[in-house]
Amino acid sequence: MSEQNKPVAVIILNWNGENFLKEYLPSVVKYTNPEIADVIVADNGSIDNSIAILTTDFPKVKLIKFDENYGFAEGYNRAIAMIADRYKYTVLLNSDVKVDDDWVRPLYDFMESHPDAGAAQPKIKSLLEPDKFEYAGACGGFLDCNGYPYCRGRIFDTVETDRGQYDSPLQVSWASGAALMVVNEVYLQAGGLDKEFFAHMEEIDLCWRILLMGKEVWAVPQSHVYHLGGGSLPASNPRKTYLNFRNNLLMLHKNLPNKTRKKKLFRRRLLDTIAWAKFILSGDRENASAIFKAHRDFAKMRENYKSHPKIDLLKGNTNILFDYYLRARHTYASLKN
Repeated sequence: MSEQNKPVAVIILNWNGENFLKEYLPSVVKYTNPEIADVIVADNGSIDNSIAILTTDFPKVKLIKFDENYGFAEGYNRAIAMIADRYKYTVLLNSDVKVDDDWVRPLYDFMESHPDAGAAQPKIKSLLEPDKFEYAGACGGFLDCNGYPYCRGRIFDTVETDRGQYDSPLQVSWASGAALMVVNEVYLQAGGLDKEFFAHMEEIDLCWRILLMGKEVWAVPQSHVYHLGGGSLPASNPRKTYLNFRNNLLMLHKNLPNKTRKKKLFRRRLLDTIAWAKFILSGDRENASAIFKAHRDFAKMRENYKSHPKIDLLKGNTNILFDYYLRARHTYASLKN
């Protein structure tokens, strides 16, 4: 790639996603402001027709080719390391995201005017139901006292209709990896996405480390995108269950201080046992087995993480299980009541 003067790289990670490229890349190319951003596809060793499609149909899109599938986390780490000296910011954009206006400009302008911001996301709406928020990210993410993620616009399976109720920028606990703008310098200093996660929750872990650095994470709803969701694995897939449960435990182990980590992990593992029992009682042995394997592999992998922060960023956070199931608080706004 030639030297660039533009401040933003929009990087789409692709693996055997020729259909996604045909369907969604045209809108990204059309509506990404060429004055401030370049669109780059980082290909994770695809063996379908992705490269041919990019070369023939999208000649203006820059291409990074890897020789194998490094997963979501390491794929982005390698891509950002390659371009960080030429761009101040990167937007990590899922391959199943569609845009319909000048969506990069509001994010870029916001980051430029907030020097303490290390990461930000747009408002993420559902491609299939455009009046609703999208499950994975909605209008900014949070963590409860037990490490359960939820969003402004989505708590567990309750997804809100977007009526403009969350149209103000807000500091959040995490920003969705579906459309995540990062300051490249901050991203690299934080260590990037944890490749051991492979996929799922790695952006929450990254944002946690960015916050521990003293930087801010924001939701900027003046920009919006539409996300298909479940592009790689559907929500009910045991592989997704395994990654979500394993990676949530790893994230808590990594980012909680010694004085509270063991207690909170013990509580979380008890709650996971309840989830396991629920799958067993419903006859879903594949997902039950996925939770068992997640805990088994967490016990092995946690030994790789020896350094822990001194600050507990979960301290004082709400208990979303209590709020949702006992207090019937099913929307982000109702949590404040």
